[in-house]
Amino acid sequence: MAGQPIPDLAGMQFDDESVLSGEAVALDLRPTGYALRAAGTIIDWIVYFGSFIAVMILSFTLVGGAAEDAVYSILWIVCLVGCLVVAPIVVETLSHGKSLGRLAVGARIVRDDGGAIGLRHAAIRALVGFFEIYMTLGGGAALVGLFSARTKRIGDMVAGTYSQYERVSRVPAPLFGVPAPLAGWAQLADVARMPDGLSRRVAQFLAQATHLTPDRRRYQAAQLAGEVSRFVSPLPAVDPELFLAGVAVVRREREYSALLLDRDRLERVGPALRGLPHGFPGRG
Repeated sequence: MAGQPIPDLAGMQFDDESVLSGEAVALDLRPTGYALRAAGTIIDWIVYFGSFIAVMILSFTLVGGAAEDAVYSILWIVCLVGCLVVAPIVVETLSHGKSLGRLAVGARIVRDDGGAIGLRHAAIRALVGFFEIYMTLGGGAALVGLFSARTKRIGDMVAGTYSQYERVSRVPAPLFGVPAPLAGWAQLADVARMPDGLSRRVAQFLAQATHLTPDRRRYQAAQLAGEVSRFVSPLPAVDPELFLAGVAVVRREREYSALLLDRDRLERVGPALRGLPHGFPGRG
């Protein structure tokens, strides 16, 4: 179970739409659907444009009717830029891609690599969005998003972002028993000395193993098996990943059995712990 050389990932082929982490894990990130993204945009449009109208009315009321036309023009431009450009930039930057409309539909704007957006991304999206959403009444964004694989609008293409859907139902992790080739070994294996931190790393690897590239999967399995083998006796002559699966199952089942024994002991001594000493009056 000695370590293998790190595989060369340069020649591996990946899907153009795949998002890969530093460990070459293909992340399953779902883009927001066309209808949901349109609904979120409409909500944001109502909020921002409604705030623009409200600020305009308030500003003109405070200035009064005696001001010059130039003052009204300046107020109109300031309110327009502040509510339709600056406000979306501030909201997206501080919330890392969220807005009221996206909160309603369960979406978030992220970078193409899945990371959180920054001020630069929010500024580009807001500036381009002013023309493709407000100047075209949403027609430009709707047309481009309809023919985009990730429902991207022009602002997303320029900024390198897309809308990620976050309300994905959680699938419960399946529980597996001891692999058949390790059934006899599991009866006498000693895995109690393995540290908890290493056990968690093994569980995380097994959970994401199917999402790893084949070379990276074999490499990580060999590395973890080399670490685990120092705390396991005897060592079975099996594939490193099968060895890790067997160790994880044996450790899980024995910890579960230990918890059941502790519960049974507490139930047996429970009456004595809860009962009153002989002749001691009850005060309930």
